[in-house]
Amino acid sequence: MNMSRAEQQLITFPASSSNKKSVPKRKKSEGFTSKCRDQSKLRPKITETVRRKLSLGAKILQVGGLEKIYKRLFRVKEDEKLFKTFQCYLSTTSGPIAGLLFISSKKMAFCSERSIKVASPQGDMIQVHYKVSVPLCKIERVIQSQNMKKPSQKYMEVVTVDGFDFWFMGFLSYKKAFSCLEKALSLSYEDSEEQ
Repeated sequence: MNMSRAEQQLITFPASSSNKKSVPKRKKSEGFTSKCRDQSKLRPKITETVRRKLSLGAKILQVGGLEKIYKRLFRVKEDEKLFKTFQCYLSTTSGPIAGLLFISSKKMAFCSERSIKVASPQGDMIQVHYKVSVPLCKIERVIQSQNMKKPSQKYMEVVTVDGFDFWFMGFLSYKKAFSCLEKALSLSYEDSEEQ
């Protein structure tokens, strides 16, 4: 399920009459970065990071590489080429989700590393991977931003032509991820002009 920026904004409720303290209201001018969790809190301890990387590496080897994982998770066209894969977090209303961001010649796609529990139509709880897939031709713009208090914490906002926002953060190499997406969008734009 895609969520617009409006759905991702913090909602404050007035204090009850029994509680004399009022809930502080946020200014509309405050950006997403001020509401986002501190990225240093997103990053686990070094031992947890090493364990997760080894586990992910083992899964990648078992399947046969990142390209095969990408082809299993998403519908891939014959002429589509996977450029690069990045580990990052996707911001959601229920908090950031760790996963892989795939950038190809046709789309940008994200899949969570771990499955999440959701209710099925029958009411049972099932586990699924959180997936997002956006064709490059549907991306209106990509905006770079950073935490003003901690400039090392950078965010990438992807805005679609139908008004949905996706916020990615916690990249190991933010510059490489941004330039790869920029290159993919540029090539996609050139291909669409030729046709």
